[in-house]
Amino acid sequence: MATAAETELVAQLQQGSEAAFRTLVERYQNRVYRTVLALLRSPEEAEDVAQEVFVEVYQTIGRFRGEAGLTTWLYRLATSRALKNRRRARAQKRFAYFTSLLGLGNGQLPEPADEQHPQARLEGREQVALLVAQIACLPGPQQVAFTLRHEQELSYEEIAAVLQTTVPAVESLLFRARKTLRTHLQSTLRHV
Repeated sequence: MATAAETELVAQLQQGSEAAFRTLVERYQNRVYRTVLALLRSPEEAEDVAQEVFVEVYQTIGRFRGEAGLTTWLYRLATSRALKNRRRARAQKRFAYFTSLLGLGNGQLPEPADEQHPQARLEGREQVALLVAQIACLPGPQQVAFTLRHEQELSYEEIAAVLQTTVPAVESLLFRARKTLRTHLQSTLRHV
């Protein structure tokens, strides 16, 4: 449900107000950035994707009809862009890996993930890196639901609005995400 302030801001944005756009960015940039960062785990990528979200808002605000609140729409754009960015990055890494195997590329394997950096091996960080890696392996909707619930602290109703689904569906996504994480983490920690 949109607030009166959101409705007024949207109206000003749709009239092309630069001041309204600055207000939008100032008001929501931290939430959008934190959401994208939670999904991508790279500050540089998160900054780029967050900027893309606001560019998309600027370009498409005229088509915004207010079926969902402005905040919900922003979370939707942010999670969608972040997942698309991650899929593209994975595809590029796979392509680089396969071309190197076939001797077609520059012969270099993809860079290891940030979690493999020596600093990540410090006391206590291995478990965090393991959890982050397991969260990244969840199917897209489960990962988004888990991230929005546990890192952004959104309510089930807000998550349902972002994912355009029902509260029971969100509950199911979260249940499956937690079950998968628990299973993988328990089996991994047993083998360590």
